[in-house]
Amino acid sequence: MKIATYNVNGVNGRLPVLLRLLDLARPDIVCLQELKAPQDRFPDQALRRAGYEAIWHGQSRWNGVALLSRVGVICETRRGLPGDPDDVQSRYIEAAVNGILVANLYLPNGNPRPGAKFEFKLRWFERLRRHLSTLVGLEVPVIVAGDLNVMPTDIDVYVPERWQDDALFAPEVRQAFQDLLDQGWTDAIRQLHPDATIYSFWKYWRGGFERDVGLRIDHLLLNPVAAAQLVRADVDRRPRGWEKTSDHAPVWIKLGEGQSAKPEASRAGRSR
Repeated sequence: MKIATYNVNGVNGRLPVLLRLLDLARPDIVCLQELKAPQDRFPDQALRRAGYEAIWHGQSRWNGVALLSRVGVICETRRGLPGDPDDVQSRYIEAAVNGILVANLYLPNGNPRPGAKFEFKLRWFERLRRHLSTLVGLEVPVIVAGDLNVMPTDIDVYVPERWQDDALFAPEVRQAFQDLLDQGWTDAIRQLHPDATIYSFWKYWRGGFERDVGLRIDHLLLNPVAAAQLVRADVDRRPRGWEKTSDHAPVWIKLGEGQSAKPEASRAGRSR
């Protein structure tokens, strides 16, 4: 089972890129973020023609998350993160697919820091922590995927000293990510590539991708049942080099029942 997460940065504007990726990489389940499309503008027919069923939680101009599957019916279990009835932003969707529970999220950016947006980010992270505490111990594979807008450690960001004042690298945000790991979640990329320089996001300007000046802010977290089945974890850098593409690259894992892979220090970024 191949599961990918991808901040598409506008699903309609990047639809040719997304369809090319689906045809090339053939993930079984895909988590999309930052759809930037209202509910009635999601391109479900084009995705269906490509072989994927979909559910989505849209929002005009920004946010928005979707789940795609080519391996079975998507049974939605939650739409929206619990804990704040006044939060109307489309940032969380959760579903069971082919025996796996998948939580797809787009965590707030939080800039500028300090400020109201940063405080909202911290509250949202705490709501996420509380909800995921109810999922980590389930006796089925659970995958938490998405753009978490956090670089957990210094090796997850190019020139970390330049990011000390940014909400994505704030000590409180990094601690919030660590709190998730302390619940029992496994960071799939770091499990298999503990010391590698791996990025999933590069700014458009100043040749960020060409110079590999990036950040790792897109993550796949696995509960113990899923972690025991982890075979591969990587970043597919190819779409980031295409025309009219997102500033993110897909991050993906492979699960194999009864199989597990040993950690390695090799550079990620090669997709199979």
